[in-house]
Amino acid sequence: MSNSSGRSYGRRRVLVTGGAGFLGSHLIDRLLKRGDEVLCVDNLFTGDKSNIDHLAGNPRFEFMRHDVCFPLFVEVDEIWNLACPASPIHYQHDPVQTTKTSVHGAINMLGLAKRLKVPIFQASTSEIYGDPSIHPQPEEYWGNVNTIGPRSCYDEGKRCAETLFFDYHRQHGLDIKVARIFNTYGPRMHASDGRVVSNFIVQALRGEDITIYGDGSQTRSFCYCEDLIEGFIRFMEAGPDVHGPINLGNPVEFTIRQLAETVLAKIGGRSKLVEEPLPQDDPLQRRPDITKAKQQLDWKPSIELDEGLDRTIAYFRTIVAEKPARIGERHLAGVNA
Repeated sequence: MSNSSGRSYGRRRVLVTGGAGFLGSHLIDRLLKRGDEVLCVDNLFTGDKSNIDHLAGNPRFEFMRHDVCFPLFVEVDEIWNLACPASPIHYQHDPVQTTKTSVHGAINMLGLAKRLKVPIFQASTSEIYGDPSIHPQPEEYWGNVNTIGPRSCYDEGKRCAETLFFDYHRQHGLDIKVARIFNTYGPRMHASDGRVVSNFIVQALRGEDITIYGDGSQTRSFCYCEDLIEGFIRFMEAGPDVHGPINLGNPVEFTIRQLAETVLAKIGGRSKLVEEPLPQDDPLQRRPDITKAKQQLDWKPSIELDEGLDRTIAYFRTIVAEKPARIGERHLAGVNA
């Protein structure tokens, strides 16, 4: 058997950076299910070992605490680069480190992929489109990004990472896969990362008022994590001529107010919707054009928001019951991401 770069192997040994995070841990579950050996690398800044505790004792799973800003010398057959804080609260906590993680991390992982001659996947983001002037956003759109704003550490870091990936592809013939991820939700989200789905669910479960930033008319599209991981797998298994960037997300659009009302209706209680000022550079619209994903990957989301929210609420009910004090430790502020 060989991978798309021609490297021969029996069972694949796969590296996942950011593997203890929300999406990374779900990806690892899927990779183990298909029979791979997985090396999970995470510095645990936003990742949580509880996301991978269920893998303890699995002989095909290994965890390494490491920061991708520093070189990594391992032998693997495939690299998935998911390492980077992904919510505004977390990536704005140390913006310089956020940029370093995106840029230095990309350089180090691309260098490793070049040495090993293996395919590499980059978890990019819809944030590279900024506050878009084109709706929905196709991959050809270059974006509308503030280069010096409070979100730019993440936006521009990811944009630079994309540049590096495509330059390594052009200059060194590297097999790259660049996925632009739109809003994704599901179990194992960080309860206090301020993202809109987790924020609303936790506030409603704790009987607090639900905070809407702006008037709630801004829109987002919400993709359930299981659907997104399926898109990841199909992308990585696509032929060596499919490099992206490819949008992965749910094209069904909701206003923030609609989401809040839906969550409140499902959970019940006496929480009220409370409006606060819209943060700087918060996008007013965000919805992917997934034409390329449909055509090149034969992929589209299958889990509707109603079902996905039920699964996510069930997860957070357990978290709130187990750790009622810790849920509110970090201030939930400033985003409807």
